[in-house]
Amino acid sequence: MLGQLRFLTLMDVVGAVIDIAIVAYVLYRFFILIRGTRAIQLLKGVAILLIATFASQFLRLYTVNWILANARLMLAVAVPVVFQPELRKFLEQIGRGRFFKGSSLMLMGEANVGRMLDEVTKAVGQMSRNRIGALIILERETGLGDYIETGISIEGLVSAEFLVNIFVPNTPLHDGAVIIRGDRVLAAACFLPFTDAQVGTEFGGRHRAALGITEVSDSIAIAVSEETGTISLANAGRVVRHLDVKTVGEMLASLLKAKEE
Repeated sequence: MLGQLRFLTLMDVVGAVIDIAIVAYVLYRFFILIRGTRAIQLLKGVAILLIATFASQFLRLYTVNWILANARLMLAVAVPVVFQPELRKFLEQIGRGRFFKGSSLMLMGEANVGRMLDEVTKAVGQMSRNRIGALIILERETGLGDYIETGISIEGLVSAEFLVNIFVPNTPLHDGAVIIRGDRVLAAACFLPFTDAQVGTEFGGRHRAALGITEVSDSIAIAVSEETGTISLANAGRVVRHLDVKTVGEMLASLLKAKEE
C-alpha cells in the first residue's frame, strides 16, 4: 500500500512538471509571436486594467471597482477582435507544424548564417557603388507573413547576384522590399508600413518603410539610397545612416548573434 502511494505521488509530480512545462512553452511561443508588435502594448494595457481592478477591490473603492469589473466583460469581446491577426498566425503556425520550431535563423546553423550575411553585404556594396536603390528585410522571430503576401513569391537561395538583379531599375521587382527568411529570399516587391514617427525630409520612402517594419517587428532592414548610394540600417525603430560595407556586415553579425543568444 505504501509503495502504491509513493508511485502515485511520483506520477503526480511528473504529471505536474509536464503540465507546467507545456503551459510555459505555449506561453513562451505566444509571446515570441507578438513580441516586437503593437499587440504587446495592448497586452500591457490589459494587464494594467486587471491590476487596477484587484487594487480597487482591496482598497474598497467600490465605484471604481464596479466600473473596472464591467470593463473586463467588454474585454472578453474586445480582446479576440484586437488580437485577431496574432491569433490567426498562432493557429496557422500550429497547423503548419512551425509552432514547435525555433526561429529560422537559429535553425540555419552558423555556417549558413555567415554565408547569407556575406551575400547580403556583397550585394549591398555593389548596389551602393552603382547607386541602385534597395530595401532588404531580414526576418527574425516575428513572422512577416502578412507583408510577404503583398509581394511576389520567389523562394530562392540568397546570393549577391540575385539580390542585385532584383533591384535593377525599371525591372518588375525593383519597387518594394525583399524579405529574407533564413537563407531564402521569400518574396520581392513587398509593401511595408511607413513609420509613424516624425523624420527629416532626407528620409525617402525606403527609409520610412525600413523604420516602419522595424517598429512593428524585430526584423532588420537595410536600405540603399538611389540618389546618393548611402547605406542605412534600421533596427527596433532606429536607423543608422552613412555606413560602409564592412560596418554593415559587422552590425548584422552582431545583431543576429545577440538575438540567437
